[in-house]
Amino acid sequence: MKLGVCYYPEHWPESDWADDARRMKLLGLELVRIGEFAWSRIEPSPGEYDWSWLDRAISTLHAEGLQIILCTPTATPPKWLVDQYPDILPWDAHGRPKKFGSRRHYCFSSPTYRRESARITEALALRYGDHPAVVMWQTDNEYGHHGTHESFSPDAAGAFRQWLQRRYESIDALNTAWGTVFWSQDYRSFEEVDPPNATVTEANPSHRLDYRRFSSDEICEFNREQVDILRRHSPGRQIAHNYIGDFTKLDHHAIGASLDVAAWDSYPIGLLSEGDDSEADKAHWLRYGHPDFAAFNHDVFRHCSPQWGVMEQQPGPVNWATHNAAPAPGMVRLWTWEAFAHGAAFVSYFRWRQVPFGQEQMHAALLTPDRQKAQALVEIAHVAGERETTGELESTSARIAIVLDYPSLWQHEIQPQGRAGSVLEMARTLYSCCRQLGLDVDVVPQGADFESYGLVILPSVSILDAGMCERLRDSGATVLATPLTGSRTLNGHIPENLAPGPFANLMPMQVRVFESLPPFAKPRVMAGGQMFDGSLWRESVKSTAQPLALFENSESAWLRNGRVHYLACWPDEPLLMHVLRQLCQEAKLEVRETGRDIRLRRAGNIQFAFNYGPDVIDLTFVGAPETDEDYLIGARDIEGAGVSAWRI
Repeated sequence: MKLGVCYYPEHWPESDWADDARRMKLLGLELVRIGEFAWSRIEPSPGEYDWSWLDRAISTLHAEGLQIILCTPTATPPKWLVDQYPDILPWDAHGRPKKFGSRRHYCFSSPTYRRESARITEALALRYGDHPAVVMWQTDNEYGHHGTHESFSPDAAGAFRQWLQRRYESIDALNTAWGTVFWSQDYRSFEEVDPPNATVTEANPSHRLDYRRFSSDEICEFNREQVDILRRHSPGRQIAHNYIGDFTKLDHHAIGASLDVAAWDSYPIGLLSEGDDSEADKAHWLRYGHPDFAAFNHDVFRHCSPQWGVMEQQPGPVNWATHNAAPAPGMVRLWTWEAFAHGAAFVSYFRWRQVPFGQEQMHAALLTPDRQKAQALVEIAHVAGERETTGELESTSARIAIVLDYPSLWQHEIQPQGRAGSVLEMARTLYSCCRQLGLDVDVVPQGADFESYGLVILPSVSILDAGMCERLRDSGATVLATPLTGSRTLNGHIPENLAPGPFANLMPMQVRVFESLPPFAKPRVMAGGQMFDGSLWRESVKSTAQPLALFENSESAWLRNGRVHYLACWPDEPLLMHVLRQLCQEAKLEVRETGRDIRLRRAGNIQFAFNYGPDVIDLTFVGAPETDEDYLIGARDIEGAGVSAWRI
């Protein structure tokens, strides 16, 4: 439960550093992240290092008792490096090299850049690996951001061919796996295979799926190279990377396997502006953020590495969204406590002082450009004082698991069979509905252990592992699958037994017709004597399982086989809530309906409540204590943007 901040000493006069460090310490901050964009100042010319300024910055922070998260600066290779080695640049989907002048301007597959990133990482680790102030390392910064998860450079093409040869061993096996007989795409050798870009129309979907896998693996290997160097020269320090929220272009679990800490950068209001929520919802949560955005990502990343944290927490208006509203007073405190309630080891705010130059001039910070206090500073001080009230929070396992599978997400993006809806959106909707029922949720990969869960949900997990289906059968959990589950093989083909593929071992059924529908076409569903709407996707299913709901043409819309359930359409929220209430009753899960703005999270024997709306709400309707003396934080009447906590 540490508090931290992102700091850029190279941006400010050295005469400010000591006062900045003093003020950080007085605020209650313990961690300071530095260095992720400082390569040009560390190595201003090839092989000529200037450590003096960084030595003094670290010493100044250390003198105040602050601990350092030191970053490898590989997200921003300097101009001299690009000029010396132009082959390090990534290429876009049209086959054009990207240019210097922003950030993340490198290709993960470039052998030259791999060598140079290892060199600067080792130089940093040798210099500061044993420094008593350095307690954690961060590798690079926000892998894959700005569309850099894929590169189509000559180096990437060569690495892809090697990756394919390791995966398939023979070109005949690749041709079979990709179905290259279609459109006369047969290859005679791996050297003939190019990346799937700049084609006349759609490239082969299996080809594209493998390129996604390859690109994610390249990031994983690039990260592991840095991790190995840091572990060798800086033993005993934790190693983290800071991911992006709602970003599914790479496999966080594969990358996180080599890390100690899966961190992510939380910008709830910025991402609300960029999201697909209705205008009415965006207006209602304009200054609060969607009540399930941050929590969903907390629950994704806490299953990627042994520990997790928030490396960048939004403290005010950002500069990159379509619209950049300021958080309501209290929201920075709320976001901080919500992260701790979900098990965060630390929350670090971006950034200490708003910079008056460069691309992020309008991005708010804890201090204004003239070093005056911003609103967030007051709220952080509040949290720093409140931590003693709760003490160390215990981690609590949820009773509901939602399976999030990256290849399934990629497969649906590649061949969506319609322009509306996404698997990530489906997973988020399921998560949100569970939270509106007052339930804690884990977001887990297919390889998870399901023994402790009462309910496991598969949100359109199209590429199913047969072993996972066996573990689900043996777990004793109630299971819910939604349309498209099991609809593709590992290579992105339709299964021989049709959808739901291996899930048919749990649910005796076969999808005969799958259709994607426009928003104005709503399949009607009769369930429990009520008429509901479905949307987006509808399947015609042949099954011997028990129908619990029917479409208007009397085809099955909701099927049950023992503890296993299947929805043959995507349900609108009223139908989804109806289904989840029944499944929770079957799984013996206690439901406490919270309404639109209140969200709950349990941490050990402490129950937290968060108000994502403007109105004061009496919490006794969710079982909270009646007297204010029983609250560790807040009170029975929780204010807008407020936090309350009590012992269970």
